[in-house]
Amino acid sequence: MPRSPDLPHYARVLSIAGSDSGGGAGIQADLKTFSALGCYGMTAITAITAQNTQGVRAIHGIPVDTLRTQIDAVLEDIGADAVKIGMLHDPEVVRVVVKAIARHRLQQVVLDPVMVATSGDRLMALETVNVLVQELFPLTTIITPNLDEAALLLGRSIDGADALDDAATALLALGAPAVLLKGGHLPGDTVVDVLALADGGRLRLQSPRIATHNGHGTGCTLSSAIAAHLALRLPLPQAVEQARAYILGAIAAGAHVHTGHGHGPLNHGYAPVVQRVLQGGGD
Repeated sequence: MPRSPDLPHYARVLSIAGSDSGGGAGIQADLKTFSALGCYGMTAITAITAQNTQGVRAIHGIPVDTLRTQIDAVLEDIGADAVKIGMLHDPEVVRVVVKAIARHRLQQVVLDPVMVATSGDRLMALETVNVLVQELFPLTTIITPNLDEAALLLGRSIDGADALDDAATALLALGAPAVLLKGGHLPGDTVVDVLALADGGRLRLQSPRIATHNGHGTGCTLSSAIAAHLALRLPLPQAVEQARAYILGAIAAGAHVHTGHGHGPLNHGYAPVVQRVLQGGGD
């Protein structure tokens, strides 16, 4: 039964992504981030992984009918103020998500295009990349590629911070309304990211690099934090700035903690806020 749009409701964020059994990335990192930022988190799982801080041991894709049913079950009852999308490993999985965005008229969509593993191995076949770009990019609010993913999308490397603006412009030309190009993989003591908007707006964000062995789930967490702030009704540039501030704090707070024997997680809960209740827009 439809609800009155004036009823109070939690700021709701749906994550469509894979499950990380080690808890540092994927669905698990997304839920921790939503909660830490005062949002109500929901999930539609695309794949189950067996992994820990040292690596991935196995991946099991969820059947597309089950993925579709998860999305519909959540959105038909609870709804969502924003959606974060993580790794989509198959063209049909991408199309299920594309159709769901259209069917449920989702407005705030953050896509973290997970295409390349930390080891440098490609996680997504060319056919899937093409479907992602052609069918999903235009339906997003923002995409958040790192340098390896941007290089794969553009077919060329990005050599240095001075090349980030041109690369971000080229990524916009692929169809996304906005791009946050993350420059964390570049060498140097300063991390530079570039937010590029389709209207020509640019925001260059930079901060001192934080020394840590705990970087697992950084991309998942940043995209989730952007989605959370969009759900909290911040304009996109401010949502990106606030998300970036959150993740820098989470990295710093967990920099010297030891979890497992490999690359550990961030400290997602370093400064939790009370769960937020919104008024209006609750259908």
